[in-house]
Amino acid sequence: MSFLGKDGKPAGYSIDLCTHIVDEIKTRIAAEVEIEYVPVESKNRFSAVSENKIDILCGSTTKTLSRSEIVDFTQLTFVTGASFMALKGKKIRNNFEGKKIGVVRDTTTAVALRELFQEVSTNVDIILLNTTAEGVSALRKEEIDAFSADQVVLIGLVMTADDSDTFSILPDLFSYEPFALAVRRNDADFRLIANRVISHLYRSKQILKIYEKWFSEFSSTRPTAFDALIQMNAIPE
Repeated sequence: MSFLGKDGKPAGYSIDLCTHIVDEIKTRIAAEVEIEYVPVESKNRFSAVSENKIDILCGSTTKTLSRSEIVDFTQLTFVTGASFMALKGKKIRNNFEGKKIGVVRDTTTAVALRELFQEVSTNVDIILLNTTAEGVSALRKEEIDAFSADQVVLIGLVMTADDSDTFSILPDLFSYEPFALAVRRNDADFRLIANRVISHLYRSKQILKIYEKWFSEFSSTRPTAFDALIQMNAIPE
């Protein structure tokens, strides 16, 4: 949902949403607003918001009740689920017994992954990593058999990789991940601006252009869940 492009600049679906929010703020105050991108990791992203180090978290963030104790969230911006990425030719679908599966620590995917294999009583070795980049690197070196993350994140990793044709993504999802942008809990005015922008993108269907910009290359059809998300979040002004 957000990544460093080949030009070294932040890009992606969530970045575009945040850019629309900044544009709305510029219009409201009739002045320029300088954007400073601050890199964060899964282990410190919510504290970065709550400690005023960043104003909004523009990434792949699942909205949960426990996380809402630390930060606040905008209305939903995307819906996806966790899946697996592997090297092409590796037969891992329904064949995980004894495999090494990489996942970024302190994520909802890591929790869902453990629950998945406990339910099906499959013996796997879950390798905790710090970043998605580590996951891709471990796959290339065949240190792990598969890397697990939200499917939309995996799509972004494949799309931006120089060797994208060496990877494959399983179509199956094993979790429900409702995405939103995280903001500070004590900043209701800013959250309202963000929600107004997001609602307008849904109502005007501009969200479809943003979706197609980032995902049409991977799939010609939108998930029905995304179309439902548009209908449910097109909140009237």
